[in-house]
Amino acid sequence: MHNVATYVGQLRAVADALEAQSESQDDPLAPHPDTMKVINSRHTKRGQLNYAVPDVLELQRRIRRCNADTEIPHGDIVALALDAWLRAKGYPPDPKQLGNSTP
Repeated sequence: MHNVATYVGQLRAVADALEAQSESQDDPLAPHPDTMKVINSRHTKRGQLNYAVPDVLELQRRIRRCNADTEIPHGDIVALALDAWLRAKGYPPDPKQLGNSTP
């Protein structure tokens, strides 16, 4: 018969491994470092993004309030939010395009 301490040690090792695995997952809404480089570059070429969104979500008001609280430009708020969401859904930007973010 095996010593109970052996099983306890094995269970602790498995529990530690599972805990480390769950802690290592990044927040899917955290800004990606590559995105932050693009956002923070003064020479990033910008384009207009216009979509009809439900008024009830008050996105424009919420973006203005976020801008007032954080001083993050409106376009950067939208870019950070959409980039994080699209990356989390499995749609990252083309790495070649990120390298060409400046003129």
